[in-house]
Amino acid sequence: MLFRFVLLFFTLYLTLMANATDLANLNKKLSANVASEIKKYSIPGAAYAIVKNNQVIAMESFGYIDKAKSQKVDNNTVFRLASVSKPFASTITTMLAQEQQLKLSDPITKYVPHFALATKGAAEKIKIKHLLSHSSGLMPNAYDNLLHENWSMEKIIGRFDRVTPICQPAKCYGYQNIAYGFLQPAIEAVTAKSYASLLQERIFSPLKMNNASVGIDVFLEQKNTAKPHILRNRIKTGRKNSAGVDIRRYIWRTVKVEPDYYKVAPAAGVNASIDDLSKWLIANLGHNPEILSPALLTELTIPRIKTKKDLRRRYWREHLTDAHYGYGWRIYQFDGHPIIYHSGWVAGYRADIGYSPTLDLGFAVLINAESNVINKISSQFWAQAHELFLAKNKR
Repeated sequence: MLFRFVLLFFTLYLTLMANATDLANLNKKLSANVASEIKKYSIPGAAYAIVKNNQVIAMESFGYIDKAKSQKVDNNTVFRLASVSKPFASTITTMLAQEQQLKLSDPITKYVPHFALATKGAAEKIKIKHLLSHSSGLMPNAYDNLLHENWSMEKIIGRFDRVTPICQPAKCYGYQNIAYGFLQPAIEAVTAKSYASLLQERIFSPLKMNNASVGIDVFLEQKNTAKPHILRNRIKTGRKNSAGVDIRRYIWRTVKVEPDYYKVAPAAGVNASIDDLSKWLIANLGHNPEILSPALLTELTIPRIKTKKDLRRRYWREHLTDAHYGYGWRIYQFDGHPIIYHSGWVAGYRADIGYSPTLDLGFAVLINAESNVINKISSQFWAQAHELFLAKNKR
């Protein structure tokens, strides 16, 4: 009996050591890759985190908060999350539904009564669950352009009476930001609390996401924030890489933080550091059930509507076999295994976050520049992780 116990302990020890070595090698490759890409595209700053089970395996930061190199990015530097805000909104909304404070089958006109569409009775058919899954039947990104025109939400909502739906609710996918913002009045009506304070109370504080916040005012008050950068120019250097492709120099311009998408806080209003996102990932992997229950996580990640366009995404397309949207999360079949994922893009920032229930593994990356290299970094991470851990399980 003692021999068997010692053998079992030794086998477990070797397995844990092998996993630790695999993770260390994965992070070593990733760190070198991110450093190389950041340098190649002259991106001012970045940060990433890897979590496995309920542990932070790696957390790395690169570069500076701005082009002037006034301060280095660290693990607590706050970035705008852009559309990576949507999983927070869907989590709170679904949480309230499971607590029977609202119903996901409630028509959104119950909470936004002045919302109307050109087709009579069409607005009343759109339910909260359709907003959560981008299956409202509205044309994609309806009236996003008006957010840039300094229009108030009230004025924008009044404009929807000119919009004719492109399909019945739940019949087609159409990504939304303004309509996603309609979740806020629903949440605030049933809780009598502000959306920001509710996120703080139910998610940020319990998970010790100490740098996370909602809104532009809080962001501007914080000192350790990554500044936004937009591309000013790409200049040919006269040199070519090993593939014979022209090497370009990327010139970024530091710009002001824009208030536009902060108007739709559920869609794009959250600010957070990479340290915050590591805790968010661990919770979504199921390791904080007292905060995010198993039933809640299951409800959020059920595929609701097919998103065929995602199958053509650069860098991802060679791995994706299927793609759907759930409630606030994308559900990708990546080399035959699910990844729960979301990306974000708003003036001067990009964000990516995802986790694999199969591998009990999560990854998030933040950059303070509008560069598609973030797609390359994320997709390569998941390709390497799947190759490493799934191949090992087959042996």
